[in-house]
Amino acid sequence: MNQKQNFDKLARYLERKIVGQKSLINRLLIALLADGHLLVEGAPGLAKTRAIQMLGQGMEGSFHRVQFTPDLLPADITGTEVFHPNDGTFKFQQGPLFHNLILADEINRAPAKVQSALLEAMAERQITVAGTTWKLPDPFLVMATQNPIEQEGTYHLPEAQLDRFLMHVLVDYPTAEEERLILLLGRKEAMEDVKREKLIEEPIVGPEEIRAARQEVLTIYMAENIEQYLLQLVLATRHPERYGKSLTGSIAYGASPRATLALDRCSRAHAWLAGRDFVSPEDVQAVAHDVLRHRLLLTFEAEADGMSANHLIDELLALVAVP
Repeated sequence: MNQKQNFDKLARYLERKIVGQKSLINRLLIALLADGHLLVEGAPGLAKTRAIQMLGQGMEGSFHRVQFTPDLLPADITGTEVFHPNDGTFKFQQGPLFHNLILADEINRAPAKVQSALLEAMAERQITVAGTTWKLPDPFLVMATQNPIEQEGTYHLPEAQLDRFLMHVLVDYPTAEEERLILLLGRKEAMEDVKREKLIEEPIVGPEEIRAARQEVLTIYMAENIEQYLLQLVLATRHPERYGKSLTGSIAYGASPRATLALDRCSRAHAWLAGRDFVSPEDVQAVAHDVLRHRLLLTFEAEADGMSANHLIDELLALVAVP
């Protein structure tokens, strides 16, 4: 079985377990293939936690959920040196970050020093405690969630730190038909729990398959005009007035070169998951909102006019010439 078939099987498994969140499943697989991290925003109860939990079951890897609270300390997630009185030595006790999949639940509830410890681990793929550096496992994927309601007692993530996330995904409510299917799935799983008949399914992909799939994604063909289109989209966020007078003075800070790299990797992963061996403009457009949304800093005037980052990206996609 080739890597594409493995990932198709994993996508079908996730769609069976998580109803009504096809876009979130797709973005999770893109993040896994592009070796990045996700920031997911949505109301409570929209299967954000379940999505990454099921991904952990579908792949050969460990999963850990960390509930971020205002009294959390960096050592609570990285690990700490523990004194053993028997032999009078300090031994390192690994923290929750030493897992393949991490769910950082309500990341904006933790103080800045905890957020920076997590983001450092995400960027460097290693942790330094008491002068010793510890490598994190591979693959390593963090899915951080933010709750759009209840902003009291939260610590806003700085823009510079938001940039470290590959994508910022917005999760919406399911349709009426999807919610009916969720109801049926919930009943079925409750019956399995009562009867203790829950089957333990075999992992579909392992670390080796993920590494091989990442290699395939990187070798996908991208024509020069598609590359130019991708670059123009990012450059348009820095100088929007060159593309349309209506956008003059709307963006205070545009996307960084990190956004260009993220858009390139995500476009390739999107094309690969769709079964193509080349990147099309549609692939770039499909991931543009999630890649650029959190990297744009709007001016006060634009916010006062009711503009959002989504609206600006829509405008830029309409104005930048498609090859």
